[in-house]
Amino acid sequence: MVLGVRVSEVLNAILKRDTTQFDRGDISFIIVAGAMVSFMIPGLAFLYSGLARRKSALSLIWAVTASNAVCIFQWYFWGYSLAFSPTATNGFIGNLAHFGLMDVLGDPSPGSPLIPDLLYAFYQMEFACVTVGILMGGIAERGRVLPAIIFTFLWMTLVYCPLACWPWNINGWAFKYGVLDYAGGGPVEIGSGVGGFAYAWVLGRRQEKELLNFRPHNVSMVNLGTFILWFGWLGFNGGSAFGANLRAVMAIWNSMLAAAFGGIVWCLLDYRLERKYTMVGFCSGTIAGLVAATPASGFIHPWAAVIMGIISGAVCNYATKAKILLRVDDALDLFAEHAVGGIVGLLMNAFFASRSIVALDGVNTNVPGGWVDHHWKQLYIQVAYICATCSYTFVVTALIAKCINSIPGLHLRTTAEGEKLGLDEVEIGEFANDYIEVRRDFMDWTAFGDRIDAHEPSANGDRHGQPDLAQQDQRQDLRTEEPSPNSTDEKALELPQADATSP
Repeated sequence: MVLGVRVSEVLNAILKRDTTQFDRGDISFIIVAGAMVSFMIPGLAFLYSGLARRKSALSLIWAVTASNAVCIFQWYFWGYSLAFSPTATNGFIGNLAHFGLMDVLGDPSPGSPLIPDLLYAFYQMEFACVTVGILMGGIAERGRVLPAIIFTFLWMTLVYCPLACWPWNINGWAFKYGVLDYAGGGPVEIGSGVGGFAYAWVLGRRQEKELLNFRPHNVSMVNLGTFILWFGWLGFNGGSAFGANLRAVMAIWNSMLAAAFGGIVWCLLDYRLERKYTMVGFCSGTIAGLVAATPASGFIHPWAAVIMGIISGAVCNYATKAKILLRVDDALDLFAEHAVGGIVGLLMNAFFASRSIVALDGVNTNVPGGWVDHHWKQLYIQVAYICATCSYTFVVTALIAKCINSIPGLHLRTTAEGEKLGLDEVEIGEFANDYIEVRRDFMDWTAFGDRIDAHEPSANGDRHGQPDLAQQDQRQDLRTEEPSPNSTDEKALELPQADATSP
């Protein structure tokens, strides 16, 4: 009876909520923007897969996909509460007032009065999913997927939730300090970039022979992933205005400009060294511009976004040398792209943030801006925030990885043999592209009738240079009595000569 009365009271409270306080256009816009951010997950998967070797391409798709599912559960379970519960006053992390999305319904959200709490929770969840998806790039080609997924849950709880609480929770210390971080230069970009770098550091370098002649296995997929990310990023940055307003449009414009100029600058820097217009370079610069736009696109004028794109493209390009100097095998350049790009964007806020741009949403009318508004102390506020975010992320991420690695059966790294065979074979059991490249150039193909080595992979069934048994038997049947005088291999084969009139 008591339970029935309680349920009745809750239902009456829900029915009495003032749902007219929210504009349906704002709500619809954020729903669509959240869906666009969700679409960044396959974009990341395709980008990472294309950048990796073929033998480990599917494992990265799997890791990004699985981490997305774990993040959704964590955010529902207690992640949203730990990041955004308004009743926690410690300034570092929230409490469990909204455990399991308890009491998260139609009240104005903690991030903006323009949208309800339940929608804000969904939108911020997609930010978290993208962050851990970026982080999964740290396992490239040698990290086991099961420990990485366990790591994801703990990292979300101990690293991402505090990082999100600092600048975005009304009681966060960075929010009170006056930090300007529009869509996640700290939680998303520095969190994933420095976190992925720390994870790669704990994993250790790949075997040296695996680093020789390394090249992306599918550059077309790299381009596809980049443009999917670019599309989703418009929802990422545009939606962070939390309404269908001019600030959202300005953020979208700034994102487009920064991405375009970042891609051009990176490509030109690569051209000066190689005299080639590299596709991977263009995509890398585009992403660097978008990363820099994440914390700044809702604060600056379009002319400042052009400057930001140029600077981010150049600085992030040179930052790729950091992994060489520090001897950390950051295979997918998470630090150079995301951490350094996020730092550039946060610093741009110190110089170019304008209160007139922030006020375009009709809500945040008292933000002091940066140097363009003569708010000189914004620079050291931003620098202090950057230092705190980077140091906390690296230390805690490394400690979590070290602890998981010490648990029997949860060692983070695959074996040397597993690294040689590829994670797709030893971890997933499937392949992104089940074919073999015989020759890169058409003119290098052996004509029918030429001698070939028995151990050379030459059919679709070959995987990692190990022929199938059926092919071995077929080659044994074709073996001649005498080895070819032109071959230095005792196992050389001679195929029947082709008819001279055959094509």
